[in-house]
Amino acid sequence: MGQDVNRPSGHHGPGPRCIALVGPFQGGKTTLLEAILARTGAIPHAGSVEAGTSVGDASPEARLHKMSIGASAVTTTFMGDTYTFIDCPGSIEFAHDMRAALPIIDAAVVVCEADQRKLPQLQLILRELEDLKIPHFLFLNKIDRTRMRIREALAALQPASRIPLVLRQIPIWNGELIAGFVDLALERAFIYREHMASEVVALDGGNLDRGKDARFAMLENLADHDDALMEQLLDDIPPPRDAVFDDLARELRDGQICPVLLGSAARQNGVGRLLKALRHEAPGIAQTVARLGAAANGATTLAYAFKTTYLQHGGKLSLVRMLSGRLDDGSTVQASGGGVGRVSGIFAVNGTHDSKSASAGAGEVVALGKLDAIKTGDTLTTAKTAPAALTTVTPAAPVLAVALAATDRKDDVKLGQALSRLSEEDPSLTVVHNAASHDVVLWGQGEMHLRVALGRLRDRFGVKPQSHTPAIGYRETIRKPMTQRGRHKKQSGGHGQFGDVVLEIKPLPRGEGFRFEEKVVGGAVPRNYIGAVEEGAVDGLRRGPLGFPVVDVAVTLTDGSYHSVDSSDQAFRTAARIGVTEALPQCESVLLEPIYQVEIVCPSEATAKVNAILSGRRGQILGFDTRQGWAGWDSIRATMPEAEIGDLIVELRSATAGAGGFTRTFDRMAEVTGRTADQIVAAHRAAA
Repeated sequence: MGQDVNRPSGHHGPGPRCIALVGPFQGGKTTLLEAILARTGAIPHAGSVEAGTSVGDASPEARLHKMSIGASAVTTTFMGDTYTFIDCPGSIEFAHDMRAALPIIDAAVVVCEADQRKLPQLQLILRELEDLKIPHFLFLNKIDRTRMRIREALAALQPASRIPLVLRQIPIWNGELIAGFVDLALERAFIYREHMASEVVALDGGNLDRGKDARFAMLENLADHDDALMEQLLDDIPPPRDAVFDDLARELRDGQICPVLLGSAARQNGVGRLLKALRHEAPGIAQTVARLGAAANGATTLAYAFKTTYLQHGGKLSLVRMLSGRLDDGSTVQASGGGVGRVSGIFAVNGTHDSKSASAGAGEVVALGKLDAIKTGDTLTTAKTAPAALTTVTPAAPVLAVALAATDRKDDVKLGQALSRLSEEDPSLTVVHNAASHDVVLWGQGEMHLRVALGRLRDRFGVKPQSHTPAIGYRETIRKPMTQRGRHKKQSGGHGQFGDVVLEIKPLPRGEGFRFEEKVVGGAVPRNYIGAVEEGAVDGLRRGPLGFPVVDVAVTLTDGSYHSVDSSDQAFRTAARIGVTEALPQCESVLLEPIYQVEIVCPSEATAKVNAILSGRRGQILGFDTRQGWAGWDSIRATMPEAEIGDLIVELRSATAGAGGFTRTFDRMAEVTGRTADQIVAAHRAAA
């Protein structure tokens, strides 16, 4: 593609730029990346996600599921400038990779289609960009398939954005098909050519009239932030083309507009115009550094690690964006998280990480080898002191869990190491060791997220754990007090064992836990054995008559006896355990289940469905309101048993076109009676 002679020459080489491709699930981001790489000559022809030949989505897991499950970065050049494109997953379950990369990009291209069903997903992504003040274009993809008028599509998508969506192009129609477009800034018409650059044609007839009207609408949007342009429009004076382009670039960078371009990634239509818009209007590394609040000191080496990956045979790689200065292979880096490491290899990001460099400069995106102490989200420097963190990216709260156990006990350590690496690659995964059930619980962002994680454990780390539903934190308590003697006597030659206690066991108010007291008089139980009695009482409460730990119980030692020779700590501990165990069946056990407060956020049109889901899961709605700061969204508060929350996210995502989410906090333990309690106890005994 040649130089655009009709574009002002205000391009001053802002250095290597980093552009994120973001957008709703299956919007065509990876396909657009392939089209960009083909158009810029980085690859001979565009690959296909469906065929498993794309440069992006090159991991075995992505190929298997035919979807992006992590960010992939690829570098190319266009008209002498270097660009690294980061292809981000569209699914909300894998959004952390996108969030980790966003702070250090120069601009984003939001890839979407004219589909109102995806509006909530689009709103989630635009909100992330708006909050971070990242300049962004909207690339309206798959226009070869749309039957909706572009203005109608834009009006349908506008509610997702807090800033105006400004149409940069209008389509040229050939019957019911879009054959090309009019560039409103250039005032030129282009006809699409399959997998080739568009052809310039004369702007005449109806297209000329439509172009004038659409251009005036675009200029009106720009004039909202440019008084001089407003005066020109009021006086019916055509503004200079240079001034229009300057306004477009400035208002994009200031977050006042989101320019909208048209195209079809699969046919490589509109790709050239997109690349030129990025070249002339997207900011460079200097503006990004300023946005992050970092000192623009070229002498200071500063970088940000936005992704960690473990190669099957190549060790750890840290993907970083160089923000300032220069980094040489072999340099020692300090991290904001406290880690220190020596760079062992600087690799270009081209999908294979096999192109090695001696150094990297400001603006470049590279992979650094074997920085074991460096984590995703770390700010790096070669200075002698650790830098302050430029940004913090907090993973979303996990919403779905699976319990794991090594198939063979000797693989426990291997499983632990694999899970540690997995959660380092993907910080939105959380590993929890449940002390009560002795389970290792892997928490993630959804069903597919956990499925991919288990696949990585198997294929990349060689670990095939057994998986099952995590145990629910059921407990039991008592309704009736009881006094019970516990006696342990054993004679087996030499020293025997003797312990004798009288225990008073009574219920406590809900949430009190366990309380131990002693009211022994006259030395019936020597003081040095009191601690052992308490330990024995705790032992006896570990499993009640229903099969669950017993809580909200007070145990008081009131009397007992001892033997001067045969008594010991162990004997009294055993006696106390016997006493508690024998008393509990007579204390009217009652089952308790954990109740959580949940807050669900969802598009307003799905609120009725969500209410029905809550009711079907024994939820009690506490109230709902509009979600603060989110047009067209509701927030619903409810209480729900832990047992019903398990796969709530699956049903919730289904009801909200993949956009809904929830957070949960423990509220209380509540009694379960009747048939539900009987079923829980029976299932627990069967499992045991």
